[in-house]
Amino acid sequence: MKNNILIIEDEPQLARLLQLELQFEEFDTAIAHTGREGLEAFQRGNFDLVLLDIMLPEMNGLEVLKHIRAKSLVPVILLTAKSDVKDKVEGLNLGANDYVTKPFEFEELLARIRVNLRYHSAAAAVAPVINEYRYGSIHVNIDSHTVTQDGKVVELTPREFDLLVHFMRNTNIVQSREQILDAVWGFDYYGDTNVVDVYVRYLRQKLGNSVIRTVRSVGYVMKEE
Repeated sequence: MKNNILIIEDEPQLARLLQLELQFEEFDTAIAHTGREGLEAFQRGNFDLVLLDIMLPEMNGLEVLKHIRAKSLVPVILLTAKSDVKDKVEGLNLGANDYVTKPFEFEELLARIRVNLRYHSAAAAVAPVINEYRYGSIHVNIDSHTVTQDGKVVELTPREFDLLVHFMRNTNIVQSREQILDAVWGFDYYGDTNVVDVYVRYLRQKLGNSVIRTVRSVGYVMKEE
C-alpha cells in the first residue's frame, strides 16, 4: 500500500513540483494551499505524513500543527523559508518531527520523509503495553497525555512530554544525547545535540532539578532512589 502524503504549501509551483516528485517515488499525495484548507484536508483524509509550510494564508503552519497534534501523532515535516532558530525550535516544541529550510534539495527531503515514515511505522507496530508511569510524586498518563506532580497538573509541551516518557520508560538506564534524539525526535538529527540539554532544562524547571540527573561525559538518566 502506498503512503499518503499531504502537502500544505501556498506556493503553487513548489507544491506541484513536490507532488510530481513524490508521485514519481510512488507516494499518493494531496495538496492544500492555505492553512485552513490544509487542516480541513487533514481532518477528512487518512495521511501518513504531512509536509507543512510555516508561512501560510488564513492560518499559519504552527497553528495548523497545534490542531493536528491535538488529535494525531502523524509525522509532520515543516517547510520554511525562515532561518531563525526560534521558528524551528517553536515548531519542534509544538510536536513537529523535522524541518527543512527552503531552498532545499528534494533528495534530502525524500530521505527525511522515509526516515520519519519508517520510524512512525515501527513505533506503531510496537504499541506500549503500559499507559501509566510513576516516579516519586510524578504521575504520567499516556492515554490522557497528562502529567501530575503531588496531585497538581503540570503543563508540558508535546516534546517535553515525549522526553519525560522516554526517561520514565528507561529508568536507571543512562542515555546519551544521540540516543535521546533518535528516540524522542524520531529522525536523523544533523544539528547540535545541545537541543537535548535545552529540553532537559525545561523539564527540570517544571518538575525539579533532581528528576533527571546528568552523567558527566555521557548523557542523562532518571534514576530511582
